[in-house]
Amino acid sequence: MATKPPTGDPVQDAPQIDPVQHSAAGLPAVAHTLRVAQRQMGVRRTAQTLLKVNQKDGFDCPGCAWPEGEERHTAEFCENGAKAVAEEATLRRVTPDFFAAHPVADLGTRSGYWLGQQGRITQPVYLPEGADRYEAVTWERAFEIIAEELTALSSPDEALFYTSGRTSNEAAFLLQLFAREFGTNNLPDCSNMCHESSGSALTETIGIGKGSVSLEDLHQADLIIVAGQNPGTNHPRMLSALEQAKTAGAKIISVNPLPEAGLERFKNPQTARGMLKGAALTDLFLQIRIGGDQALFRLLNKMIIEADGAVDTGFVAEHTHGYEEFADAARAADWDETLTATGLERDAIEQALAMILASRRTIVCWAMGLTQHKHSVPTIREVVNFLLLRGNIGRPGAGVCPVRGHSNVQGDRTMGIFERPSTAFLDALDQEFGITSPRHHGYDVVRSIQALRDGDAKVFFAMGGNFVGATPDTAVTEAAMRRARLTVHVSTKLNRSHAVTGTRALILPTLGRTDKDVQAGGKQFVTVEDSMGLVHSSRGNLTPASPHLLSEPAIVARLARTVLGPASTTPWEDFEKDYGTIRDRISRVVPGFEDFNTRVARPGGFSLPHAPRDERRFPTTTGKANFTAAPVEYPALPEGRLLLQTLRSHDQYNTTIYGLDDRYRGIKGGRRIVMVNPEDAHALGLADGAYTDLVSEWKDGVERRAPGFRVVHYPTARGCAAAYYPETNVLVPLDSTADTSNTPASKSVVIRFETA
Repeated sequence: MATKPPTGDPVQDAPQIDPVQHSAAGLPAVAHTLRVAQRQMGVRRTAQTLLKVNQKDGFDCPGCAWPEGEERHTAEFCENGAKAVAEEATLRRVTPDFFAAHPVADLGTRSGYWLGQQGRITQPVYLPEGADRYEAVTWERAFEIIAEELTALSSPDEALFYTSGRTSNEAAFLLQLFAREFGTNNLPDCSNMCHESSGSALTETIGIGKGSVSLEDLHQADLIIVAGQNPGTNHPRMLSALEQAKTAGAKIISVNPLPEAGLERFKNPQTARGMLKGAALTDLFLQIRIGGDQALFRLLNKMIIEADGAVDTGFVAEHTHGYEEFADAARAADWDETLTATGLERDAIEQALAMILASRRTIVCWAMGLTQHKHSVPTIREVVNFLLLRGNIGRPGAGVCPVRGHSNVQGDRTMGIFERPSTAFLDALDQEFGITSPRHHGYDVVRSIQALRDGDAKVFFAMGGNFVGATPDTAVTEAAMRRARLTVHVSTKLNRSHAVTGTRALILPTLGRTDKDVQAGGKQFVTVEDSMGLVHSSRGNLTPASPHLLSEPAIVARLARTVLGPASTTPWEDFEKDYGTIRDRISRVVPGFEDFNTRVARPGGFSLPHAPRDERRFPTTTGKANFTAAPVEYPALPEGRLLLQTLRSHDQYNTTIYGLDDRYRGIKGGRRIVMVNPEDAHALGLADGAYTDLVSEWKDGVERRAPGFRVVHYPTARGCAAAYYPETNVLVPLDSTADTSNTPASKSVVIRFETA
């Protein structure tokens, strides 16, 4: 039987610390999955939903973007995917009575965990100017309120339209169409905060900002390097692919400041042997200092160039540009500087080189550990250099693999959710719809916050997500949001952003992935694009949480009709009735989606074209894959300070907190902890179990403080610390961002410790 939500926030003052675990999944994951699912959904609903997750006739998991293979298991989900489904398919409800009982000020005192546990929002609610709590409002009035504020703006660029990576292709396409017909490219999205650095680096070097590998490539690889990623928690189904690669003979190198259980041993719950014994995954663990990855790959590239016959000279000559300048820079790589930057031993790097030279087919996978630093873009460019040297792009079993987090973050970008769209995309959009899209660039996430702070933006509209919880510099961001005239959130559940409002605020409840979607044209489905460029359908099977919910496409279509009025010739009403009409238009605007409706109707969907992978053709400015030669950078660490990376716990998906444990790291019953290497802790006088404030240091001299963190002695890399976000987002300066991509540098924050 499903349980009721908590009435009060749990006490987190004394988290329990257990030994670190050295394997992931297995029986504990199965048991935990079932407990969470039953608590939220009950037994019958658990079976009804989980057996449809990631099935060809089911719905796409609202968790990560890891792809499914052609053959599906009956249980095609992981522990954290099941948590995501349970949270959405919960039987708990947030009604207007809840809002009557909880003023906004009260919501602001609650933790993200408590807010999320209350359940699904059942009706649109409105916070009038001067009011202290939300009240029920009709959909018609809600759209009128938004229209009032939008049409009162002195410029369309005073509006911001944010998109979460959960948004479907159809809804994303409609949102960007509406924004551009309204007159702005202010389309910030969650990619700005995660893989924007990957897209920037890959577009420049290989001509497309997406990964170049498939699941089959992983299974065929000789060597897989997993850098700055924790798949055991963030992409658990990836462990199955790594296990299959290992079975076929692949070697795995893990590059990370923390040892992670999932990369040590995977106990596959799909097999009896996996449950009992599991498979060791990592052959070589390089426990790198935070931010040292560029230096590591630069030195490896020097060693490859100097090894006889190691460079694929034929590939380099035929398919690349800029090799000589890059090779000169690589030859200048210094061993002493690299050892300082990485914290590694020379012998470990030489072991890695031997494995690299023995591999004909190499893949590099990465996530936020590479993308959220000042020098993230040149770091990823250096990874591309590494792969180009030995011809490891456009070859089966080889390539780049940026592992996306949110389930359709890649698809949203493909659909045009981008503040800097290409001219070709805008030309196609204008021709199809007879509109004139703005050509000047809009605001990304960081610039959106700055615009709100400075009074240059006045309306904030979010399609999903938890913008306030996900963004950096919490105090600055919250003050900026409160300057808005209107904040609007399309949501399934409560989060921190609903308690940090503009002068007026709306919460618009929407259907989730698990919900049936029936419109005037009949039962509908939506589509998503996974991390490897596969597009497929998603069909919910549950009765919606309330008859008052609208789907995301319906919300955008009705909003557009209200705001744009009869002057718009776009068939918004038809789009709401039948999503197939949206896909017809996508097929004529977005390359690779030709005959969209027919192709996506096939079980498993279809793969988007990828010129570097499919043809070894590189659509860059030079027409070839580009070597680059940026100076090597790594974070400086003043005496008596540590370098902090913000990260997830195992009971967490982005800013959604499922529970207060981090099982693999041995943390139970609390989130305000900081992991510090015991030797660093001893040098700094930090006893295990002591409580301290974390204070970040940045060139602006502003004090940013996260108080009351329990010190946990943990085997991190020397000079490094780790703590969970969003609690530590307060420490990340808004202006501390990656060069080129402008992604917040949340993985390299200089901190000091202050105890009472």
